[in-house]
Amino acid sequence: MNLKSYYQNKLNQAIHKNKSIQKRILQISLLRIAIFILGFIAICYGYNQSGTIIGGIVLATLIPFLLLVKLHNRLYHQKDWHETSIRHYQAELASLENDNSAFDGGKEWIDASHPFSLDLDVFGDSSVFQMLNRTSTPLGKETLSHWLRQPLDKKKKIEERQQAIQELSIYNDFRETFRITGCLNKDHETGMKDLKAWIASPSVFLQKRSNQWICWAVPCVNILLFTLGMLNIISMSWFSLIFCSFAIASSKLIRKITRIQESYNKTLKMLSTYVRLIELADKQTMESPLLLSLKGEFESHGKKASEVIGVLAKELYRLDLRNNLILYALLEGSMFWQLRQMLRIERWKEEHGTHLLQWLEALGQLDAFCALGTFSFNRPEYTYPIITDKPFVFRAKDMGHPLMSREQCVTNDVNIPQRPYFLIITGANMAGKSTYLRTIACNYILACIGAPVCCSSLEIYPAHLMTSLRTSDSLANNESYFFAELKRLQQILERLKNGEEMFIILDEILKGTNSLDKQKGSLALVKQLLKLKANGIIATHDLLLGNLKQHFPDEISNHCFEADIENDELTFSYKLREGIAQNMNACFLMQKMGISIE
Repeated sequence: MNLKSYYQNKLNQAIHKNKSIQKRILQISLLRIAIFILGFIAICYGYNQSGTIIGGIVLATLIPFLLLVKLHNRLYHQKDWHETSIRHYQAELASLENDNSAFDGGKEWIDASHPFSLDLDVFGDSSVFQMLNRTSTPLGKETLSHWLRQPLDKKKKIEERQQAIQELSIYNDFRETFRITGCLNKDHETGMKDLKAWIASPSVFLQKRSNQWICWAVPCVNILLFTLGMLNIISMSWFSLIFCSFAIASSKLIRKITRIQESYNKTLKMLSTYVRLIELADKQTMESPLLLSLKGEFESHGKKASEVIGVLAKELYRLDLRNNLILYALLEGSMFWQLRQMLRIERWKEEHGTHLLQWLEALGQLDAFCALGTFSFNRPEYTYPIITDKPFVFRAKDMGHPLMSREQCVTNDVNIPQRPYFLIITGANMAGKSTYLRTIACNYILACIGAPVCCSSLEIYPAHLMTSLRTSDSLANNESYFFAELKRLQQILERLKNGEEMFIILDEILKGTNSLDKQKGSLALVKQLLKLKANGIIATHDLLLGNLKQHFPDEISNHCFEADIENDELTFSYKLREGIAQNMNACFLMQKMGISIE
């Protein structure tokens, strides 16, 4: 399948449908205005007629007007859908060109103390998370970030994830509909805090029994007076007077209900979107155990989540009708609408509020799975790794960095066959050492969350990843660069001593000290790591580390990235070679920049 053609066709269809909907919205708006004007004129001319005639005019105007309001709202929802679809397909087309700026990068999870996320650009702009993130709910975003921050370390769980992601990768219509539907809600970020606050808050309107009596009495009085007026037993003026009195009396509730609506409306309105997402999940056939388990969550406690939450969503939508001045006057005068709706909403909360969070957590997991399913669909050349329970194995063929464009990405192999074992990578500046380390680590994370990886084949043993690639000074904690690096190395050693299985990736050990100390410390560290049965990769400019292979021939492997000088020009192949680096480029580059070296 040509992905660019696929998304471009979808985009063209969405643009065409959106233009058609906008034309219909304009037509309906003009028709509503015309009906309202005609009804007003008819009432003015027939004001002195019998109550039967006046009532007939009101009904003849009100019924089609309300039907057109309903149709108008439906068309606006369709317009929002197609506009969201357009943004979705435009973003996917840009992503194919390695531009993921339309997607949230999860900056809130950037954490220098995390074992690897800062080193590997897991979060932030141009990050792994931004590349993967197609979530459309706050809980989906949180779930996906949690998976990246704490990758799985059990073979069975990773394989179950792989199965779920592979299955979702072929459900294009479901995934796209799921994301577009979720993105229709602009108020997601209100978050779970406000939702929990609403569930825990007291039901202030239900506590007063008089409110329930009022909701029954107002429509009964209106029906009685309207019927008597239509039968010419009393004047219709009585009905009009009492109707207006009710509308005015209900205005005392406006401030209180508006305050409640403003406090929770953004959080509650997102439920109308979530119910549609759960309905989509209910209708989609799923086979993998994890996906079936999530679907089962939506039917727990003897209740179907989509139907139960759907009731609340409808009540919230109806409460919003009070924002239309015309409808407000009609609904309040006839039945005290806003009070009635608040009672309905609070009854729902009392009965179902305790199950709501569980349903939404399951929805968040499904959202995260859909994001990874889209990642798999957009990367058909990627492969799902083989997960082994033999510690330790990391064998990759043609591995590239998933954040690099397909045209620029240079692939390399990796082979760590046993425990303990370390790859020592030497090489010149800018030759590709750091990129190689990040390539391995990023694919390792993808593999351990169940996603496909950027290589032709990969076999791994899942262990806890720990890196030290981007240590920095901390002025706030009064820590030097060197001390910060020592703390990270100390964490690694302590976790190994506690029996934790780890995969360690280090770039230029002990950068913050002098050459002699650096050599002695680096050699001692590698020996200790091997003694603790660790596995990993170390990149260094210190060629003496390559001599460790003489002492540990079965546990050390030397590889390098070379810089080649041809015709007074520096060139890089970015291909991994066996052995210790022979060419260094610092002096050459300094001379090219006009810095004389004698």
